[in-house]
Amino acid sequence: MASIVGTAPSTRVDQRSSDQTPEELLVALAETGADDPHRHALRDRAIEAWLPLARHLARRYSGRGAPDEDLTQTASVGLIKAVDNFDHTRGVDFSGYAIPTIIGEIKRYFRDRTWSVRVPRRLQELRLSISAANSALTQTLGRSPTVADIASHLDLSEETVLEGLEGARAYRATSLSTPAGADGSRELGDTLGGDDHEFDLVEIRVALEPALATLPERERQILTLRFYGNLTQAQIADRVGVSQMHVSRLISRSLAALRHHLVDLDHSAF
Repeated sequence: MASIVGTAPSTRVDQRSSDQTPEELLVALAETGADDPHRHALRDRAIEAWLPLARHLARRYSGRGAPDEDLTQTASVGLIKAVDNFDHTRGVDFSGYAIPTIIGEIKRYFRDRTWSVRVPRRLQELRLSISAANSALTQTLGRSPTVADIASHLDLSEETVLEGLEGARAYRATSLSTPAGADGSRELGDTLGGDDHEFDLVEIRVALEPALATLPERERQILTLRFYGNLTQAQIADRVGVSQMHVSRLISRSLAALRHHLVDLDHSAF
């Protein structure tokens, strides 16, 4: 019995609000106190009544690289903010207040979420200013504006404008599958370099040079033929004129001497 009594007022409110226009729902919401148990349901009803406006504005930005579902959700967030902050006593139509609020939320979404590479907010806003200045100056000058024209129009330095233009390149990314070259036989990804593992050996080679200088000339020759010429021990023996076994002993002795030299060098560094 208690549950029936408790839900009856809410049912009456829902029935009454369903007969009200979207504008009347906003007025009723404004006249409902923050502690009123029916305020939450009335707020939801007002938001639902104005959702067609949010969806309409979201569709205006469709096809610009953002999922339609995300745009609708973003527009709905803007609508909720408009409903919560609207003051009907100012005599302004709700649509006149809600439209810029919703559009502002959508533009903020594009500014923050649709960049291929995230750049600082300052550069995002600078890109928008440069784009607007470029459009305005093109109409005024009758030609494409120069960097100096844009800098003068925005009262910025040319370096700042160039920074904004460079940052704007991060808005859209180019696919690695994009054809490259005059004949289009290669893709952009084919022009990217790979890891050069030779850089990892630079320090070792720099340290080995003085160590190799301490070895006798014949042993340096044998190591060069083995590790740079990629000759076998038998081939080196024929080249140098000694037995293969002797080549093996010389290589082992030379490597041990180099290792000892590098260890001493490492210890002396500390």
